[in-house]
Amino acid sequence: MQRYILVTGGTKGIGRAVIEQFAKEGFHIITCSRNEKDLQKLKLEIEQNYTFSKVFFQEADLSDRDSLKRFKKYVDGLGVQLDVLVNNSGLFIPGKITEEDDEALPFMINTNLYSAYYMTKAFVHGMIARRAGHIFNICSTASITPYINGGSYCISKYAMYGMTKVLREELKEHNVRVTAILPGATLTASWEGVDLPPERFIKAEDVALALWNAYTLSGSSVVEELLIRPQLGDIQ
Repeated sequence: MQRYILVTGGTKGIGRAVIEQFAKEGFHIITCSRNEKDLQKLKLEIEQNYTFSKVFFQEADLSDRDSLKRFKKYVDGLGVQLDVLVNNSGLFIPGKITEEDDEALPFMINTNLYSAYYMTKAFVHGMIARRAGHIFNICSTASITPYINGGSYCISKYAMYGMTKVLREELKEHNVRVTAILPGATLTASWEGVDLPPERFIKAEDVALALWNAYTLSGSSVVEELLIRPQLGDIQ
C-alpha cells in the first residue's frame, strides 16, 4: 500500500529531517518551499538514498494565499490520499512587541499560523471522509513560554498551539489524530552564527524520530503533544 506524507517547508531543518525519517519508512513525499533549487536537490537526494520513495514538490510561499492555492491545486492533481500532514512552515524574526516593526505580527501570523490553518482546511476533509489520518503541527516551546525578544513569534506560536488543541477536539469523532510538536532550540538555520556547541541544541533528527514514534501508535491512542527541550534546558 502506498503511503503519502505532506510536509510544508521540507528542504531544511525539522521539515527535512521528517522527510528523511518517513522516506526511510517507505512513504512517498509531497513538499514545498520558497526555493526551487533546494527542492530539486531534496528530490535528487531522497530518491537516490531511498529508492522506493518518490518526491513531489512545488515552489510555494505559503504566507501568500494565491501561492498556497496553487500548491493545493498541484497536490490535488496528484490524485493521492494523504496519510500524514506536517504543518512545518514558519520563520522567526526576533524583536520586542514594543520595538518591532508594525508588519512583524501580520507577517509571522501569515507564515506561522495562517499557512497551517489553510493547509489543514485544504486536506482534512479527505481524512475525515476516510476516517484516517494524522496532522502534526510544529509549534514551539515559545507556544507555552513567553520570552523577551520573542515578540510576534511567540504570539504566532501561541496561536498555532491553540489551533492545534481546537483541531484535536473537532477531529476526535472522525478518527483523525492531531499532535502538537513543541521543540525547544533545535540545530537549524535559525541558529546559524550563534557561538554555542552543537550539543547544546536538540537535533532535528530527534524531533523527526519522536514524530514518527507518535505516528506509529495504535489507532486507539494519540499523543496530543510532544514537548522536547535540550538536555541542558532552554537557551536563554
